[in-house]
Amino acid sequence: MFPRRHLKLLLIGNAGVGKSALMNQYVNSRFSNHYRATIGADFFTKEVRVDEKLVTVQIWDTAGTERFQSLGAALYRGTACCLLVFDVTSPNSFQSLETWHKEFLVQAEPADPDTFPFVVIANKTDLDERQVSPRHAQEWCSVYRAEYFEASAKEAFNVDEAFLCAIRLGLKNVRYQEGWVGSPT
Repeated sequence: MFPRRHLKLLLIGNAGVGKSALMNQYVNSRFSNHYRATIGADFFTKEVRVDEKLVTVQIWDTAGTERFQSLGAALYRGTACCLLVFDVTSPNSFQSLETWHKEFLVQAEPADPDTFPFVVIANKTDLDERQVSPRHAQEWCSVYRAEYFEASAKEAFNVDEAFLCAIRLGLKNVRYQEGWVGSPT
């Protein structure tokens, strides 16, 4: 019998970057071209086996618009790992990562903000109109100590890998918070 863990992941980023599409691709192996804005927040649950552990992952998808920012504190607390998402065809969505990163740390109030795990997903790599270079994004991630994935929700490219990384980082963070191990980084 495998020990069961519960883990909360949070997807944040500007509206239209593909947070819902990434979540839907990961949980249901489906993609839709029809854009439907998330109202407030939505979540899916998926049970996965990671490193001999059965993990029930609750993945929260947040609205990327200002009018839902007041939901932040309630939604962000208890998150084990945060996935910051941007659209490679939108420099504005990439520039907003810093704001989302800061907002998360303020709202979630993690025990150790310096070691809290983040995964950055550069989504929509299947599109030809790329405007944010991988090098620029990787530089940002090295400054903020975040893992980096180039992905396409449409083509299911690197989606599972990004979420698996977030789950592993989240498990390590939870063990650290519960005093099981030393620093998560």
